[in-house]
Amino acid sequence: MLTKRIIPCLDIKNGRTVKGVHFLDLRDAGDPVELANKYAKTGADELVFLDISATEERRKTLVDLVRKVAEAINIPFTVGGGISSVEDVAILLRNGADKISINSSAVKRSEIINEIAAKYGSQCTVVAIDAKEIEGEWMVHLVGGKIPTNIKLFDWAKEVEERGAGEILFTSMNNDGTKNGFANDALAKLSEIVNIPIIASGGAGTMQHFTDTFKEGKADAALAASVFHYQEIEIPELKQFLKTQHVPVRI
Repeated sequence: MLTKRIIPCLDIKNGRTVKGVHFLDLRDAGDPVELANKYAKTGADELVFLDISATEERRKTLVDLVRKVAEAINIPFTVGGGISSVEDVAILLRNGADKISINSSAVKRSEIINEIAAKYGSQCTVVAIDAKEIEGEWMVHLVGGKIPTNIKLFDWAKEVEERGAGEILFTSMNNDGTKNGFANDALAKLSEIVNIPIIASGGAGTMQHFTDTFKEGKADAALAASVFHYQEIEIPELKQFLKTQHVPVRI
């Protein structure tokens, strides 16, 4: 059985790690290089780096900071934010990223998924989807959740798989930062309709929430930020707990 992955997320704004609630009210969470180094040493399976204001500010990802983080870790490293071309991907891979994550740019020009997967492989191509449940329907949002679309989550997930994405990073905007648990119903449905790994994001508050998203949400990986940044949950303890819950993890 494949082990489930625990993935801390560094949301980056102005060179610092930040965290908010429902994508708003951001507060400082520390130095990204120090946090990355700590997570790599304490058992994180992967690390995600999202330059959350790059798209909104119409600029490229912070390449120098990506390189510094990559030098500080020895685990798979996914980078997202402001990526809109195959050339952007090439620069990030040269500077230490193992995978790239695209979000708004994929919705605006979906062919970019095909292009990146064709050149660098599906295993390098992560499509992040931020969605909000509105009157019972999960709808995709862009630019850090600021711009609603009329695209339905499950339709879009199927399309990104067909275009060559190797993984989907699904963030529930309803659950983000609430610490009330992941959107397990939506995650379970996603896992039914696509055959690529799903990373659950948004809502981690307790160790039990991780168990629930792996068992009920059928997630392949769970991503969290504030519970790790503020030492509310330590990764070694989390993995030991998951083991007691019969969730396969790499210790």
